[in-house]
Amino acid sequence: MSETYVKRLSTILLNAITDKDPRVQEQVCGALCTLGESQPAEVLSACEEHLRLHEKLAHPYRTMVLRAMETVVSNHIGELDKDMARAIILLASNEMTKVKELVSDWQQAASSVLVAVGRRFISSVMEELLSKFQPGLLPHPCTVHTLASLSISNVFGMVPFLTSILSTMLPMLGAAKHDSMKVVFCCALQRFSESTLEYLANLDQAPDPTVRKDAFASDIFGAYDILFHQWLQSREAKLRLAVVEALGPMSHLLPSEKLEEQLPKLLPGVLTLYKKHAETVHVSKSLGQILEAAVSVGSRTLDIQLDSLLAALHAQICVPIESSSPLVTSNRKEVLRCFTVLACCSPDRLLAFLLPKLDTSNERTRVGTLQVLRHVINAAAAQMAVKKPFILSSMKLPLLDTNNKCSSEAPSCAPCSGQVKRAVVQVVSAMAHHGYLEQPGGKAMVEYVVQQCALPPEAEPQKPGADSEALAADSVRAISVSTLYLVSTTVDRMGEVLWPYLLEFLVPMRFTGALSPLCRSLVHLAQKRQEAGAHAPLIQYNGNVHLPSPYAITTRLLAVSSNPYVGDGRGAASLRLLSVLHQDIHPALGQRWATAIPLLLEHLEEYSEETLSQKEWEEKLLMFLRDSLAVVSDNTWVCQLTLEMCKQLPNYNGTPLEKNFLYKCVGTTLGAASSKEVVRKHLQELLETARYQEEREREGLACCFGICATSHLDDTLAQLEDFVKSDVLRKSAGIFNIFKDRSESEADKVRSALILCYGHVAARAPCELLLARVEADVFRNMSQCFSTKDPALRLSLVQSVCMATQAICSSAHGGSFHLSRKAELVAQMVEFIKAEPPDSLRTPIRKKAMLACTYLVTLEPALEEQVQADLIHSCLHSVMAMLPEPEEGDSHQESLYLDTMQALKDLLTSLLQRNMTPQGLQVMVEHLSPWIKSPRGHERVRALGLSACLLQFFLEHLQISALVPFHNLGLLVGLFSPRCADLWPATRREAVSCVHSLLYLQLGYEGFSRDYRDDVAEQLLSLKDGLAHPDPTILFHTCHSIAQIIAKRLPPDQLISLLLTLFEGLGDPDKNCSRAATVMINCLLKERGSMLQEKVLEIVSVLRSKLQETREEHVLQAAQHSVFVLATHHCAAVVSSLLGSPLPFDSHTCTLWRALALEPGLAAQVLGLLLEKISRDVPFKESRAFLLSSTPDRVATLLPLAATCALHEVASAPASGPAVLELYPQLFAALLLRVSCTMGVQPPRHLQAKERRSASSGLASRSLEPCSSAVDALQAVLVRGGNEDVVQHMELDGGWQLLKTSAGHEEGVTRLASAMAKFAGPRLPLVMKVLFATQSSVYEVQRVTSTAFLAELLSSNVVNDLMLLESLLDNLTARQKDTSARVRRLVLRGLANVASGSPEKVQTHGPQLLTAMISGLDDGDDPHSLVALEAMVGLARLLDLVDTWDLRAVLLHIAVRIRPFFDSERMEFRSASIRLFGHLNKACHGDCEDVFLEQVVGGLAPLLLHLQDPQAPVVTACRFALRMCGPNLECEELAAVFQKHLQEGHGLHFGEFLNTTCKHLMRHFPDLLGRLLSTSLFYFKSSWEDVRAAAPMLTGFLVLHVEAEQLPQVDLEQLLAALQLLLKDPAPEVRAKAAETLGRLVKFA
Repeated sequence: MSETYVKRLSTILLNAITDKDPRVQEQVCGALCTLGESQPAEVLSACEEHLRLHEKLAHPYRTMVLRAMETVVSNHIGELDKDMARAIILLASNEMTKVKELVSDWQQAASSVLVAVGRRFISSVMEELLSKFQPGLLPHPCTVHTLASLSISNVFGMVPFLTSILSTMLPMLGAAKHDSMKVVFCCALQRFSESTLEYLANLDQAPDPTVRKDAFASDIFGAYDILFHQWLQSREAKLRLAVVEALGPMSHLLPSEKLEEQLPKLLPGVLTLYKKHAETVHVSKSLGQILEAAVSVGSRTLDIQLDSLLAALHAQICVPIESSSPLVTSNRKEVLRCFTVLACCSPDRLLAFLLPKLDTSNERTRVGTLQVLRHVINAAAAQMAVKKPFILSSMKLPLLDTNNKCSSEAPSCAPCSGQVKRAVVQVVSAMAHHGYLEQPGGKAMVEYVVQQCALPPEAEPQKPGADSEALAADSVRAISVSTLYLVSTTVDRMGEVLWPYLLEFLVPMRFTGALSPLCRSLVHLAQKRQEAGAHAPLIQYNGNVHLPSPYAITTRLLAVSSNPYVGDGRGAASLRLLSVLHQDIHPALGQRWATAIPLLLEHLEEYSEETLSQKEWEEKLLMFLRDSLAVVSDNTWVCQLTLEMCKQLPNYNGTPLEKNFLYKCVGTTLGAASSKEVVRKHLQELLETARYQEEREREGLACCFGICATSHLDDTLAQLEDFVKSDVLRKSAGIFNIFKDRSESEADKVRSALILCYGHVAARAPCELLLARVEADVFRNMSQCFSTKDPALRLSLVQSVCMATQAICSSAHGGSFHLSRKAELVAQMVEFIKAEPPDSLRTPIRKKAMLACTYLVTLEPALEEQVQADLIHSCLHSVMAMLPEPEEGDSHQESLYLDTMQALKDLLTSLLQRNMTPQGLQVMVEHLSPWIKSPRGHERVRALGLSACLLQFFLEHLQISALVPFHNLGLLVGLFSPRCADLWPATRREAVSCVHSLLYLQLGYEGFSRDYRDDVAEQLLSLKDGLAHPDPTILFHTCHSIAQIIAKRLPPDQLISLLLTLFEGLGDPDKNCSRAATVMINCLLKERGSMLQEKVLEIVSVLRSKLQETREEHVLQAAQHSVFVLATHHCAAVVSSLLGSPLPFDSHTCTLWRALALEPGLAAQVLGLLLEKISRDVPFKESRAFLLSSTPDRVATLLPLAATCALHEVASAPASGPAVLELYPQLFAALLLRVSCTMGVQPPRHLQAKERRSASSGLASRSLEPCSSAVDALQAVLVRGGNEDVVQHMELDGGWQLLKTSAGHEEGVTRLASAMAKFAGPRLPLVMKVLFATQSSVYEVQRVTSTAFLAELLSSNVVNDLMLLESLLDNLTARQKDTSARVRRLVLRGLANVASGSPEKVQTHGPQLLTAMISGLDDGDDPHSLVALEAMVGLARLLDLVDTWDLRAVLLHIAVRIRPFFDSERMEFRSASIRLFGHLNKACHGDCEDVFLEQVVGGLAPLLLHLQDPQAPVVTACRFALRMCGPNLECEELAAVFQKHLQEGHGLHFGEFLNTTCKHLMRHFPDLLGRLLSTSLFYFKSSWEDVRAAAPMLTGFLVLHVEAEQLPQVDLEQLLAALQLLLKDPAPEVRAKAAETLGRLVKFA
């Protein structure tokens, strides 16, 4: 019975092997292997029989079966008996040789089966194979292939057969005609030779240790003869490669004399193949094996063949490397292995061949030669050791290509590429590790590496194409840097070679790029020498003139440190080297540098190249230099250092930044020198040799003179004076002949430098000495150049004047200093400013000129009024008219703009400071007034910014000696306040700042102290955020608030002047400012109108005239007061009249409606009248647009629609708040119901016609949508009622949009109720009272809306807090009998919401709630079961909170009622029912009755399978339900599995989980097997593919883990029939799972 059953399972699976889907085929094979794990013999027998009986089965399927058989055999080879093995061998042999043609997959699978069996039954396999391997007959190719595979897989078993196999095979070689057969023989001979060599290498483990190589020699030689002399000549490339692969291992088995005899022919024959094949790795590998064999027998033939061998191998190594080709890389390794063999046996011949090839023009030849040389230096170190001098001398040629140029000594060499340089550096690295560089000529190698380290990254030589596709890490420079450091730090004997030799490369400029690696290596070498030599000097000159002096080292390292992050951070590296060499620089510097240099390094680590301040860093370095000079305190040493710095200056012509810094260092050292002669001499040399055409050099020279003047002012000025008096600046030849040919332009550059020198001298000179010399020596020489038109000279002039005047002002006596040239200097600065283009900012001339004027203004004597006015006008015109600020991308231009604006502010404040009176302030504002009113926004921004700055300065420096009026306050406030609404946000902010300062100025004039803070005025600052908002409503509301603040602090006598100024502002071309003026006028009238009784009629008259002149909305607001007066007497008439206005209301009408809300009492009357109009008429009428229309259209009635629009306008007015609060419940309920009954309602017909006419005529017309108007009114009521949070919450939540659509109306009402409960709780009692009355509404939609609103309130605890819960529950319960299913559904939702809003009340009302929910489950009047769905969702929320006894009475009823929904076609029903089932389990708390336990067990299989449901919510519900079921199953292991695997948010490996679950189910509940399987069989027909695939998985895992005694529970026939049907399922995944399960049914065997 058992045999029949396993065979039946196997047969079912084997019949399914023909499935078209590869995944199913693989699963069938896997199932067969699973069966084979349990019953290998039966499965193998079934497979053998299946293949034997199905001769016509296609070979791909036969291949699958054979692969399964191979797996079973391989895993259970020890369990096979001889009979079965014999049957398998016969089958596999037959399958393998059934057809003569080669069918690789099929025959390979059969061969693999034979190889697997052969691991144990080698004799039987060989008997079968040898029966098909008869002398005189060519065997099947697969027979030979199998023999070859066996020889590798079972070496010790096969080698004893090889002698007979070889003797039989040898005659066959001559009979083989087809190349494919010859290839098979070659592969076999290769494998046979390899296995023989392995056998001979492990004789101590072999079964027959007497086996010798000689036993195979004759047969191998015979085979060799045919392969080499016949087959190697074939035209078939595949055959030639097979031959050469075989010859390699065969050569080791040839007799020594035969090998020696054949080598003269063998080696050239193999070498010839290099020319015939593109992929040569097999040739190279075989050649290496032949060479090793030849060397092992001491062959003399190699000497004869050596030249040709070397030439062929060298050609291979010179093939360009394709980085993406592993075959080429492997070939190179094999070729280098050949070179290693040759280097060990013939080192002299090898070098004689290689080294001359270094002198060639072919790049690849040189690269290849260098790579071979590096390899043999490493791999054959002992043989190469005696050849070191010879190799070193030969390496001179590659070193001549240092700069990519051929040397005259080597005219044949080509420009050196990156490939060659890399190869040279790699050879040098190998030499260093093997002691070559200690030899004569070794230093040249080191210099070469340093030269490559100096290559700039962007200038590294590269060629296009594959050769240049190396990574950056493989670049010449990177390899050289790495090599230098490694050689310095890891090769101990290199210390004597590199130290102090590397110091010679520090100063020459061509090695600048190598400074970082040089410094790192030198630091390491120096530290090692310090450890060894204690306090001895590190640098022993001993007459070595090439070593740099301490002064040269110091200068060089300081100069490059000024640009610290370039060149791999050479600043830090240079400073570290300085620190190490302190003893050699000067003995006194050690202690100071030990603390100073680490601080500098720490500063560099804190910053990056982008964040480091260059100026700050240079100051730190100069301070370091000054401290060092002070510590040394040796004039001779200082002079020597100065001399070296001046000497190195020309070296830095190509690096302006470093040269500029070196100039500063020269100035610093000159300042420390005590010899005046030395100072003047060096200053003169600097003036004579400077490159004046370079701007940075002019700056550096000037800085040098300035720093020097700190200590030597007289000498510096004297030297400058001498230079000015010389012939340098004249066109005629003078005593300085080097300048005689200068053009005027060049002379201007010299003058520019000299003027800068004077400026820096003045800036750095001691204050006590400067005042006496500034006019006579500094300004006098500057004034001679004022007439220049050269921009650079002008910039130098203004910059120097600025520095000089700043120095005067900062001196102790600057305030009293009388500058006689002040007017002249100011006039000249003004001329320079006027000469700048007013529309663009290209140079810092105007900035520097204004800064100079700023300092000049503070000096005596005072400027005349006209001069001052001209100065202000010129500066404003030059700066204000510039184009808008530059884009952020140009940081330099942006910085220049900001600095220029700051200079203008400083100048104006400096001028204001000279006249700190209201009149002086008025003068400044008058200058700015045209720019404040400019039509160009950027000019207004600048003007307001300057105004704010001036007012703040005036306020901060206000000095009041007596209480005087600030007589122009109203005028100034009127000028600035409308700008709070400017189109430009920046202007608005600055305007607020101006008003803020003006209010505090008024307080100051009223006598308040400067530190007094006024709460009202301070509110202005908090309003700035509102001004940043682009929404006009918010913007003008903020302006209104500003006006309120102004009204509170403005003196009465200033009010009328302010109003008149604001009236003028109504005509402002900037509409925003005009509107702001209107807002502020109205606010002032409201706040301070009582003071203007005699002016009221006049003001209103003006506003009415504005209304007639313009249709601008903001002007309409000026008429609001008149309308208000009229409405206080005739409210009803005004309302009726306005309601008669055409819809939609125009802007005039809307403004007038809002005017009615100015007084709360009046607003309440208006709102009451409007509510009456809304409720008096029906909301819509039904009419057909066409006679044949199927459904009537709903058209809004006119009066309620107009009243709704009017209500919106009234409620939109800020003053209507109290009135809205008074009628809040009625307004809210009426508008909410108005929204519900206008969804989908069309406007009145005449309005539709009006819109169509407007559209056809192209005129814009506001459309009026009834529902939207109701929503707008509701929003306005909420906002005005203080519930703006509700409006904002609904807006963010999308609730308003939902409210207006039929599909989203319920959700919109729900969100509104939620927001009301959250933000407007105290309003709810009265609102609910109004809504309760709508239960009897004739409109279903209104009943739905009110029910949805009330239902959602129950989700908030506020109804409980307000003691509204009972009344609300009673009202909703009464609505459960409503004829509308939508109402009944919403009632259930509301009752369930108690669980969220008042969970503590659920037990109290438990029976009432459960009864309602059960009634909902049984609701039969709803064809779509949506009421039942709501009941399930509600029960899931309530179950955790109701009393246990209340629940037990209905538990079973609920479980039975919801069970059919588990497999509903609708996702929401499946999800809700399953989640409710989980809550039912959770409510039992592990203590459920047996009756309910049956329901739990019955639901277990569906829940497990629905974990694969295509809908994520269903899967989530299943996870929850199963976690809740766990405790009720009374199995801790199962509950733990559910808790571990089914947590929310965690991934689920379904197969692993199902396997574990089934294991515990069968261990603890084996009696459930039959029930679970029958449920699983039901899901075999599920409509969901994933669930259908999960069902056989569940079946398989249950069977896998069940005990044998429980198997009778299973109807095996039914199960097998169902699985067979699944094997034909259209879904491949299902078929695959069915096959997998069939494999597990072996458990029934």
